Amino acid sequence: MDPTLEQIGPLRLWISREHRFGTDAFLLAHFSAPHRGDRACDLCSGCGIIPVLWLRREAAPAAAYAVELLPQPIALLERTVRENALEGRLLPICRDLRELGPGDIPTASLDLVTCNPPYNAPGTGAPAQSPHRLAARHEVACDLPAIAAAAARLLRFGGRFCLCGRPQRLADAMEALRAAGLEPKRLRLVQKLAGTPPWLFLLEGRKGGRPSLQVEAPLLMENPQGGFSPEVLTIYGKEAPAP
Repeated sequence: MDPTLEQIGPLRLWISREHRFGTDAFLLAHFSAPHRGDRACDLCSGCGIIPVLWLRREAAPAAAYAVELLPQPIALLERTVRENALEGRLLPICRDLRELGPGDIPTASLDLVTCNPPYNAPGTGAPAQSPHRLAARHEVACDLPAIAAAAARLLRFGGRFCLCGRPQRLADAMEALRAAGLEPKRLRLVQKLAGTPPWLFLLEGRKGGRPSLQVEAPLLMENPQGGFSPEVLTIYGKEAPAP
């Protein structure tokens, strides 16, 4: 049956076959970790999984905007808001991020912006099987420079922009952040195991920050013996099995 409800800690999220979420959303929500009382925004938000993951935390933001181009996932997110009585805290906006104005979100008002962007440049990667997946996976509606520019407009001085992507796009991401005045400050690579190449990067830029990049220890998804690593279980909100 479509759409369906997914339990996310104490909250319930409406999803559909076309508008779901993956591991990268959990990793980005954890990496960005808003502070209590922050004003935050997730760009290219889809069904709104990242703001919902923020709001399930004890140290939740005061307000979380979810900006999405497509009306179908915004309709799902509006149902999620009603389902969890999150009116005034989770704020869906159906808008092209390049066209966001002060009437949508006040300029330079946010502490945190995130984005799980389309990973593939036009003409690269596996062909998408639907228009929804094309927009989600390929830079047909926006690209990294446009995303970074939108984040920079929304952030206060010193505010943070966090995004994830495939390692082959890391140089492009850093170039886009710097061009928008968002200095790369933290980088973490995600690997299946210690001896395997990374499949995802997590990157944080700071508006007006000085050059100095902190490269954190890799996030390992699995134990050598099998199963998720203790850190990933914590990110998912699950307990590690007893030894």
